[in-house]
Amino acid sequence: MMGAEFAETLVDAVAAELAGQGFVLRGGFMFSPDEAAPMGPAGARARSVLLVGQAGAGPWPHFQRWRSGQPAGLSDPYDRFSESVLAMVAARHGARAVSPSDRPYLPFQQWAMRAEGLRPSPLGILMHPEYGLWHAYRGALLFATDLELPASREAVHLCDACLGKPCLNACPVDAHTLTGFSHLDCLAHVHAAAGQACREGGCGDRNACPEGAAYRYPAAVQAFHMAAFAGLPGEGA
Repeated sequence: MMGAEFAETLVDAVAAELAGQGFVLRGGFMFSPDEAAPMGPAGARARSVLLVGQAGAGPWPHFQRWRSGQPAGLSDPYDRFSESVLAMVAARHGARAVSPSDRPYLPFQQWAMRAEGLRPSPLGILMHPEYGLWHAYRGALLFATDLELPASREAVHLCDACLGKPCLNACPVDAHTLTGFSHLDCLAHVHAAAGQACREGGCGDRNACPEGAAYRYPAAVQAFHMAAFAGLPGEGA
């Protein structure tokens, strides 16, 4: 088993390398012996996982620099950038890098809730006590060894104290409700002339949440991700 001192050094090194590209180490955990963990770097079941993501738009300037050196027409460039960073860090530390877009899909949201003790907002995005809705998980690093990490505790869920639920009242077509998300209504609105504000400034419901305002994505970043979500002309995420 990996000693606690070495594990802490490894985790710190991973966090520092990720920070150099604007990403954040979002916690992790050890898989229990009786669960069906995914394959690790050497073909055996992984024993530990570290979640990688972002808080606010930290990776954006690094992504733009990376994108300037890539061929025109590259599909899903933000995903490709994220994967390249994770692959580099994984190679240096003997890990296997995985992405939310990998098939078969891995349970990233369940992993994230387990690693950071978060719960979903009414929009489905996990609510973070500091970042609000302005964060994301971009991948994970799977290790064949035990990483002795602090046990996760349930974070304060800000949605519990929010009585007005502005995130359910800003969308012109009421795409988000307590019963779910109307994907087709949202897409129809974003593609229509009336959806210009969403195309240029992001989801109205997400922007209506007052939490984590310091981490709110700039309008250009929101427009980029909206174009990816809605299949609009331009580059996808």
